[in-house]
Amino acid sequence: MAFESFPLRRAHEHPLEPMPRGAWPATLAPVTQLLDDGIDFAPVTVFVGENGSGKSTLVEAIAQAYGLSPEGGSVNAMHSTRTSESTLWQHLQLVRNAGASKRGYFLRAETMHGFYTYLEQNPGGSEPNFHEMSHGESFLELVVDRFRGPGLWVLDEPESALSFSGCLALIGVLKDLVATGKSQVILSTHSPVLAAFPGAAIHEVGEWGLRRSEWSELDLVRNLSLFLDAPGRFLRHI
Repeated sequence: MAFESFPLRRAHEHPLEPMPRGAWPATLAPVTQLLDDGIDFAPVTVFVGENGSGKSTLVEAIAQAYGLSPEGGSVNAMHSTRTSESTLWQHLQLVRNAGASKRGYFLRAETMHGFYTYLEQNPGGSEPNFHEMSHGESFLELVVDRFRGPGLWVLDEPESALSFSGCLALIGVLKDLVATGKSQVILSTHSPVLAAFPGAAIHEVGEWGLRRSEWSELDLVRNLSLFLDAPGRFLRHI
């Protein structure tokens, strides 16, 4: 069997650092399932679910276990304001593909303002002034500027910064990277647009744990379709 050339094959509980199941976030069903069964990664892996379901906790821990800054940045970024991340990453073991790139970048919409300030104070050469752009423009510009060549590109709810067309533009950038066979995308999202990433392995996150799903079967897709068909049916109960 040929070796894959994208960075990560799998994540599972570290055999020498087991996580107590009674401690948060192991009390979340998706986290318990990750620890008990592990998860195999595709070139594009998408986690979808409601607020509080645990999808961002999973993505954050995978990014940290890979060596990425939890508030955004590359494997070399040291940006940190207030530590609020779980310790899940300390209990994960990542299985890497032999010879694959160790480069990567983590972007999360909720920490972008502070991260832009960090970049401004620690310039790495000529780069855009992200604070002078709109939230969506700066997010896409950072992706274009930093996501280059082989690597692991991790994004936590990027749709928070993006319009409908911005989500499509982001897919276009990431799709070109993945097409090389040497880059990989892991993202969490509420967006049915981003969840439709061509060829993505979609994991629906909820009280049941993790379940592989097709795009058309996702709750967020079905619910949005019902809303668009008859918004009054939902709004009259508010």
